[in-house]
Amino acid sequence: MATFSQSSLDKGSDITKSFSQSNIDKGSDMIQDFLCSTCEEKKLDKMADFYCESCLKFYCGKCVNMHNKLFTKHTPYGRGAMKKWPVAKKVEDFLLKCDIHKEESLKMYCDDHSELCCTNCAFLKHRLCQKVALISDKVKGQSTDLQKLSVSIKTILEEIKKLQDNQEASIQYVQSSYDKQLHTIQKTRQNINSALDTIEQKTLKEMKDTLTKLQASSKSDVDKCNRLRDELKQLRDAIQDISDKSKLELSFIAIRKCKDKIQQSETFLKENSLQAKVSITFLPNHEIVQYLSKLSGFGQIEHSTQPLMGQEDPNKVITVQGKFEHNVKISSDKEVCYICAICVLPEGQVLVVDNNNANIKLLDQQYQVVSHWSATGNPAGMCEITPSEVAVTLNGPDTNIHEVQFITVNNRQLVMGKKLPLQHECRSIAFHQGDLYITSSNALFMYTLSGKFVSKMYEEPSGDLTVDSCAVSPTGDKLYITNYNKHKLLILARDGSVLVTFTDPALAWPTGVNVTPSGQVLVCGGRYPNYYIIQLDSEGRRELATLATEKDGASCPWSICYNRHTSCIIVGFANNNSIQVIKAQ
Repeated sequence: MATFSQSSLDKGSDITKSFSQSNIDKGSDMIQDFLCSTCEEKKLDKMADFYCESCLKFYCGKCVNMHNKLFTKHTPYGRGAMKKWPVAKKVEDFLLKCDIHKEESLKMYCDDHSELCCTNCAFLKHRLCQKVALISDKVKGQSTDLQKLSVSIKTILEEIKKLQDNQEASIQYVQSSYDKQLHTIQKTRQNINSALDTIEQKTLKEMKDTLTKLQASSKSDVDKCNRLRDELKQLRDAIQDISDKSKLELSFIAIRKCKDKIQQSETFLKENSLQAKVSITFLPNHEIVQYLSKLSGFGQIEHSTQPLMGQEDPNKVITVQGKFEHNVKISSDKEVCYICAICVLPEGQVLVVDNNNANIKLLDQQYQVVSHWSATGNPAGMCEITPSEVAVTLNGPDTNIHEVQFITVNNRQLVMGKKLPLQHECRSIAFHQGDLYITSSNALFMYTLSGKFVSKMYEEPSGDLTVDSCAVSPTGDKLYITNYNKHKLLILARDGSVLVTFTDPALAWPTGVNVTPSGQVLVCGGRYPNYYIIQLDSEGRRELATLATEKDGASCPWSICYNRHTSCIIVGFANNNSIQVIKAQ
């Protein structure tokens, strides 16, 4: 059993030198600096530039001059010799604090358990241990390789960051799959509603046919009653008219007609002597409700675990396997197509924005146009909102009209939804977790999905098309912006601050940017004859690959989109009736 006297426990406890400093905690990083002791006594916060080991005080550049005059034998250490400065008290307190007993300092080490401990730990947990020693005794004769430890921590931090990024990507992935399956549930409900509507309409038609049939029979009797009554009334009136006129022939005819009509009426009355009220009754098929009430849901909810494809390496270089062209011009187009935006939905449908012909075209999985919608203004940008809905930016026809039009794909048709009016020009658009990002040719704005203005995130007013095309990373932590006239690609943080500005001769006149689900960055643009489609690294610091040029048929590319269902890159062009589909790997 190990025992310690109180004096031995207190030994070395007063090892902290007294000095002045300011400490700033930022996240998990501990950043410390020191204040001039003399200035601090005057309640001034001034950064220290020197430390005097003899005085145990810090001095700024001004105060150290007076110190040197007063203490000529003292040798203050400047920031170039900070190894001779004391450990910051914040750091010392952080290291000495016991993780269990927060108010106690670590003073001992238990070899039996390989644990640091304070006096409370030693008494409560380690009093039966044989190898408990004061830390001050433990460190005697031992060397510490802090540099090697720093390298290990750096490696582990990188691994933790990598795991964190993957887990955040996993959160986004499962959210995306949830949104997709939510759409499937809603579509299932629509199908059930449609089936019930069909059954209801059939039932209503059957009941209507029964009503028509029954009413037709009664109406025939009513019509016959009206006819017999009219004829009998005419005969009655005729008899009264000739009764005192001594017209024997007319009287004879009247008698015969009256007897015939009376006989017809009596026969009709006899045939309809049993009067009854006819009613219609509906007997519900209770099996339908009983069956539905027994169901626990529309189907089964399952989940599966699979690796996040591509998340580990957003800089994997894309290789081109082949190229194909597909004509998207339709008979109503009056101009050559100008495909300025492309979007691929989860079920494989492709939508393209044709600015020249002011329409949105829906393509099937073979890139054939199956439907289109003609806009009153000029469409510019487009992004996916839900698995069946996109948002399109529109300007005009009046100069003061700027709006976002929501469009739903339903049974290979484009159905118009709500509109969001804006107070500025709207060009490119991106969406992530409820936030809409919209460019105006020289600024980037953020809105909620309901159209509420959030902020102007970034602005570069010196010129036109300085904030043109935009895209968002899969995790939503980065925004990619093209600056057409200044030949740049900007990467912004979620708060709008500029993380990276990428400039390169290969990036002249960028027109479109797209980020794949794996985080790969694709950019297109250029001017004749230097058109390009390139891949940049996810940090926007270097070009990874040239995917196509003018020689490959990429003449004036204006929009680009990665089709994750087919592993293809879809490219739209200015003044070209075809889109290009690049098979990638």
